[in-house]
Amino acid sequence: MARIALGLEYDGTGFVGWQVQRTGRSIQDTIAQAVSVVANETVSILGAGRTDAGVHAACQVAHFDTSAVRTKREWILGINSKLPDDIVVHWANEVDGEFDARRSALLRRYRYLIMERETRSALLRHRTWWLRKKLDNNSMISAASRLLGEHDFSAFRASSCQSYSPIRRLVSVEINRVGDLLHLEFTANAFLQHMVRNLVGVLAEIGSGKASPNWAEEVLNSRDRTKGGVTAPPQGLSLIGVTYPDRYDFSYSIDQSI
Repeated sequence: MARIALGLEYDGTGFVGWQVQRTGRSIQDTIAQAVSVVANETVSILGAGRTDAGVHAACQVAHFDTSAVRTKREWILGINSKLPDDIVVHWANEVDGEFDARRSALLRRYRYLIMERETRSALLRHRTWWLRKKLDNNSMISAASRLLGEHDFSAFRASSCQSYSPIRRLVSVEINRVGDLLHLEFTANAFLQHMVRNLVGVLAEIGSGKASPNWAEEVLNSRDRTKGGVTAPPQGLSLIGVTYPDRYDFSYSIDQSI
């Protein structure tokens, strides 16, 4: 049996999320069906991140096991020919049996986009959270610095989160404005369900002037989700990178507009 890793990009708008659900169109199942046709056998797909409904990915990594023998080009072209337009495979690499797309990942990186202007965007409505007024990004940067490090992020997890432990290590938060778009990028060893969206909700509240930067730390220390702000909507969020040990040479570039 060979283990194949895939680099994926998808528009999450029309999906119930990564994970297979009882009803609805999932990314995991859509990819598994396409790979199974090319492999001429039933395969199971495991991903690095279980993105929610409406959340996108510029660089999701997944793997599957197969007895089929195909070249990289055959895997890529074959799978893409069976996928809908809102999912694409960019690369395929054979990896050792110890590789696991989720467990082998060292870091994950997400980007959240906020559109700041008086009128909504028709073109970016599925890519951004639209706010009419500009946020104070300096206050948001100050608040974010209080959240860095290893903490109990219970105040930023969804009530339905199934993770055994709420402890996560937030490595960096970068906030930059490009025209009408505010980019917020979060890197951590792993994220809890809705964690990034809840972090964005708190930072947006601070950026609007409704709370001080110290409030972010107060929410964190409370370990109580009800003490936090709103959950930012899913469409602004994209998984943009997954870091693995150096022995796995996954070279890729992402569309910086995502």
